[in-house]
Amino acid sequence: MRNPTPSKTEIRGKVHKPLIHDSAIKQVSGEADYIDDISEPKDLLHLYVAQSEKAHADLVELDVTDVKAADGVVAVFTATDVPGINDASPVLGDDPVFAEDIVEYVGQSLFVVAAESIEQARRAAKRAKVVYNEKPAILTVDQAMQAGSFVLPTRQLKRGAPELKREQADRRLSGRLEIGGQDHFYLEGHISLATPREDGDVHIHCSTQHPTEVQHNVAKFLNVPDHSVTVEIRRMGGGFGGKETQGAWFAAMAALVATRTGRPAKLRLDRDDDMIMTGKRHDFVVDYDVSFNTDGVVQAVEFVFASRCGRSADLSAAINDRTIFHADNCYYFEDISIISHRCKTHTVSNTAFRGFGGPQGMVAVERMMDAIAHDLGKDPLEVRKANLYGKNERNVTPYHMTVEDNIAPEIIAELAEKSNYLARRDEIREFNKNSPYLKKGLSLTPVKFGISFTTTFLNQAGALLHVYTDGSVMLNHGGTEMGQGLFVKVAQVVAEELQIDIERVKITATTTDKVPNTSATAASSGSDMNGKAAQAAARTIKERLIEFAAEHFEVAQSAIQFMPNRILIGDKKTLTFAELVQLAYLNRVSLSSTGYYRTPKIHYDAENYSGRPFYYFAYGAAVSEAVVDILTGENKITRVDIIHDTGKSLNPAVDLGQIEGAFIQGMGWLTTEELFFDDKGNLKTHAPSTYKIPACSDRPDIFNMALFENAENVEDSIHKSKAVGEPPFMLAISAFNALTEAVSSVSNYELFPELDAPATPERILKSVRAMQIGVTSDRSAAE
Repeated sequence: MRNPTPSKTEIRGKVHKPLIHDSAIKQVSGEADYIDDISEPKDLLHLYVAQSEKAHADLVELDVTDVKAADGVVAVFTATDVPGINDASPVLGDDPVFAEDIVEYVGQSLFVVAAESIEQARRAAKRAKVVYNEKPAILTVDQAMQAGSFVLPTRQLKRGAPELKREQADRRLSGRLEIGGQDHFYLEGHISLATPREDGDVHIHCSTQHPTEVQHNVAKFLNVPDHSVTVEIRRMGGGFGGKETQGAWFAAMAALVATRTGRPAKLRLDRDDDMIMTGKRHDFVVDYDVSFNTDGVVQAVEFVFASRCGRSADLSAAINDRTIFHADNCYYFEDISIISHRCKTHTVSNTAFRGFGGPQGMVAVERMMDAIAHDLGKDPLEVRKANLYGKNERNVTPYHMTVEDNIAPEIIAELAEKSNYLARRDEIREFNKNSPYLKKGLSLTPVKFGISFTTTFLNQAGALLHVYTDGSVMLNHGGTEMGQGLFVKVAQVVAEELQIDIERVKITATTTDKVPNTSATAASSGSDMNGKAAQAAARTIKERLIEFAAEHFEVAQSAIQFMPNRILIGDKKTLTFAELVQLAYLNRVSLSSTGYYRTPKIHYDAENYSGRPFYYFAYGAAVSEAVVDILTGENKITRVDIIHDTGKSLNPAVDLGQIEGAFIQGMGWLTTEELFFDDKGNLKTHAPSTYKIPACSDRPDIFNMALFENAENVEDSIHKSKAVGEPPFMLAISAFNALTEAVSSVSNYELFPELDAPATPERILKSVRAMQIGVTSDRSAAE
């Protein structure tokens, strides 16, 4: 259960305290401002994006003459109207804002209509004359593999001699698993509000995790210097990776309209358009071939991952690389080969999503562990424990990084005991013997997740701190707040450093004209990097104050101590923080500072998959219990027990919320959230009526969470904490495996089921039928 949050009077805004999220009350009361809540400026234009109706076609003709003549329309812009480079890609320059000679997915943007109302813009867009020369479309991973269609070259990581070891092993298994994609389904869709300024400049409110990238892309699109574009975001209504890159498309369109017409412009996607036009989590097809001994210890393994990247690369290189980095999860494999195919399909470009490719790698290896256990007739936990990384040996990853902080064995042992895993497993087996229609399953799976951007140069952050003469503080940094509690955590760091109440720290919007050249708020590194940068800025000001006070009061610097809301100067003098600040100002001491941080120790050779791509690992484990109705395939996760490692948590209340939310989102990915494209490339699940995210009723009735105690980061992270945004997402793999075990019980555990993700009722029912037919066939053959 969660610990109750103390009142503000019990806390002075220090770290390691369960402070309330800075926006929580405003969000619950409806007073939190999002971009669509900003008062609409005079002469605002509303924008609508016209989309391709074909998955793959030459764009023979695009005539917008009748669109321009429609009621209320002020302007229409196509690719021919772009003053700069018609691209808003994060890496390779392969993401046109507007289609030019070819369209490559249903929903690709053709042109933007600016009108006095959104209704007028929508109606007008339908008047365009669009002539296509339709071409064959590649829609699935299997089709792409057959056609040799890739957005990026295939990559391989290899260690040892897996082919040789496989031939010498005691036992050998192979399997195939399809893993579906996932829509981000943030509460606030993509939105940008652009306002023209003097000299051709533009200010953009954009719901983005990466303001700097939006700034750069808009600037090149408009053919202006970066300093002409300012991007601002106070808070997002969710991001989950979906706003790391693709918000730049819509910001660019809004900026083009604003600068060309001289009027403010707002582009707000509705839910259907957002789901159709924007990328998802990559779906994968995975093949594994594993050899192992009679104790279940893996002797050699080969994984082949093939992902659907969509029409362009987006972030697929780094995402698929992280799949490679996490195909080991918590396990040591001496002889291993991992092949990664990055498939091009005529579907929307898939993009970042919480876990960034890591979850797909972990799902595969955890399915493999269950298959080994089934083959040997062992408890899956026994096989997992036999393969765990060691402390001082068997502790080097396939990419040659030494695991120095391994606490997975301790977390697993504690969770197994506290959740009563072994006894419950026996009870479930007994239940399944006597229950003809309801079958239960239980699974314990661990998590080891690397923290840092695998693109090394992104591991840097900046901050700006102003202290005003009344002792109040204004804090700004490059991180963005999307509901994850980043802002309150960084404010706690500043409050701790200056020993002031957190109410004295003003949290301000992220904006590119205050802290430049920032990295995306992603890779779970927001608190680590921005917290350190803000701490550096606060320490600079603190050191100036100490130096000034020592000289002014003629005492040693060591005699000056910052205490809660006061400063002790020698044995006799005490000043409030505000008094010292006022005195320093009168004596011309600078009360403003920047802070900067670059993650240490990391280095990585991308060509050879070798180095230390991560600063540290975050760990966790979950036990999930599932029940399946074998007549319908309907199912429910009934109980979850979690122990998760956050180091010395900066804010336990926020971290527990992140763990719970991540698990539920991961559970949705693996159980209910199904993306379905028809044979023409149309996404048919583009609304909550057809795309099923977990509801409140899907939350397990019993949900026990705890932070791993007596754990602090072995590295010099911010106050010895650990990242918590992405790692707990993978805890939900235990739910998927519990469902798989429940299905296996239909055959009295004689057969191992083929169950793909998401494990929808339809897929479960199909797998149940296969179990029943398989058992009948085996018995008939035996007779």
